[in-house]
Amino acid sequence: MPSLPELDWDDTTDRVNATRGLIDRLEPCVVRNEAGRVVWDNDRWDFLTKDQCPETVHPSLWRQSGLNTAQGLFEVVPGIYQVRGLDVSNMTIVEGESGVVVVDPLTSKEVAAAALQLYRRNRGERPVKAVIYTHSHGDHFGGVLGVTTAEAVAAGECAVIAPEGFMDHAVSENIFAGPAMLRRAVYMYGRSLPVGPEASVGFGLGQALSTGTVGLVPPTRDIVRTGQELVLDGVRLVFQLTPDTEAPAEMNFHLPEHRVLLIAENVNHSLHNVLTLRGAQVRDAHAWAAYITESIQLFPETDVLIGSHNWPTWGREQVMRMLTEQRDAYAYLHDQTVRLMNRGLTGPEIAEEIQSFPGELGRAWNTRGYYGSISHNVKAVYQRYMGWYDGNPAHLWQHPPVEQAKRYVAAIGGADATVASAREAFEAEDLRWAAELLNHVLFAEPEHLAARELQIATYERLGFAQENGTWRNIYLTGAKELREAGQEKRAKGAPRGESVDMLAALTTGQLFDSMAVRLHGPRAAAHRLLLRWEFTDTDEVWTLLVGNGVLTPMKGDAPDGEAPQLTLHLERATFDRILAHLISFTDAIGSGAVTMDGDAGVLATFHGLLENPARNFPIVLP
Repeated sequence: MPSLPELDWDDTTDRVNATRGLIDRLEPCVVRNEAGRVVWDNDRWDFLTKDQCPETVHPSLWRQSGLNTAQGLFEVVPGIYQVRGLDVSNMTIVEGESGVVVVDPLTSKEVAAAALQLYRRNRGERPVKAVIYTHSHGDHFGGVLGVTTAEAVAAGECAVIAPEGFMDHAVSENIFAGPAMLRRAVYMYGRSLPVGPEASVGFGLGQALSTGTVGLVPPTRDIVRTGQELVLDGVRLVFQLTPDTEAPAEMNFHLPEHRVLLIAENVNHSLHNVLTLRGAQVRDAHAWAAYITESIQLFPETDVLIGSHNWPTWGREQVMRMLTEQRDAYAYLHDQTVRLMNRGLTGPEIAEEIQSFPGELGRAWNTRGYYGSISHNVKAVYQRYMGWYDGNPAHLWQHPPVEQAKRYVAAIGGADATVASAREAFEAEDLRWAAELLNHVLFAEPEHLAARELQIATYERLGFAQENGTWRNIYLTGAKELREAGQEKRAKGAPRGESVDMLAALTTGQLFDSMAVRLHGPRAAAHRLLLRWEFTDTDEVWTLLVGNGVLTPMKGDAPDGEAPQLTLHLERATFDRILAHLISFTDAIGSGAVTMDGDAGVLATFHGLLENPARNFPIVLP
């Protein structure tokens, strides 16, 4: 295991700051839903602070994970509090004249309610006067119904503040690729792994995501420009918009009277992702760095820096150092990648050239790659500018993985000979090459037992060595799934019920767009269907045209006056419940919740052309 002598292991600043201001803890730190199911258990991570770092965990990741387990209610400065360790993210509470402003109400309703209850038992029953979403990722808004209600917001008792574009991105960023992202998130976050020194120890930015009820209340007010100010329950806030940084809709804000800057997820005690390994749109590292520079210029009167993850930073000098180091990390990744790209290097080649930050930047704890890594961030910067193709004609039209694997294995002399070469690489500690060779064997001959066993050992050894928590989780999840060897059965999946609260936040057009990417085009090409949808509670009319293997949603009637084959009458709320798999179309029709005029067979034909996404498609086997 590397000793990492360049890091100052005697520096206790982060350890002190992670527990500074502790007022109260949740004992035990376990949260359950109404049915009694555990949706959060922070106590399972206790070994990270009680035991010594074992050989199976990178010592720097062990340190980071232990810091992330600190839980409870913390005072940042008088009037500003954070609840940490009840989810992957932090919930910040700002006291006003008669109530509180809640910032980023965690991932799910149950943990957000537990966090607010912990605050109230120490600070009193102050009503929630406003909720602020700093950005459009679910772990910063999904628990809103644990701190307020849609009725309170509708009545004007609680304002909801978000950056411009929040709703579009909050509900649509993952709508098309959501199933694939969720499957890969199992690997990235280690969701199927047990917790322990030989399994998951967190993923750098936090330990895990809560698994309770996710909801969304739309904002009542948007922040549309940098410098915009609001006074919420007597508290003055100055906002800075930072779009296309860590999220497509994101903002920071300053609390001048407290001299506190809330930096959202733009600055963390870890290098973040320019492209998440679960999949997403590539973020703009250049803009990210520029917005941190703007933060430094806009808010020089800052004594405390707090964020949506990890722990605060106190002291103006320390705050400016943190901001500068984080800014320079993203700028360095961008600028040096582009420099080498313009010398003709490809993404993987650049990643080999840039393996660390130089000088003091490389010795800073907050720029370590616990969550995002230098390697995959460099490749993401390259991808943003150049795309998937590296310019080499040999890579323009390659065989897909299984066909490649068969040909590689045959060229090497068969599966057994390939495994023998992989074993030599494994024993020589060339684990990357061993994994590559074994992957070819397993894609050519999935039942090859020796290849499977050696690949499990290779992935485990690679995982144990990683400073990056997500890389560790990915390797160890791959090993786990190879060991279980049940990919074929799980790949079939089943309809996945979405949160009806989240579906209700989608526009009707977005719902139909999500159906369009489920249409089986080759089968649909044999049909021309026209369905008219009348939503009686929203007074919306939509027409769906299926033709040429494409589903085209149109608001209103068909533009050429073509008569629909079928008209459906239903409430939008009923449609949401059908899509959430709470009721079926058949049951809704039987109960009268859906009525129809025309050829009822058209609905059956249409429904039969929609494909349910696979929940657990194979990754480490074909």
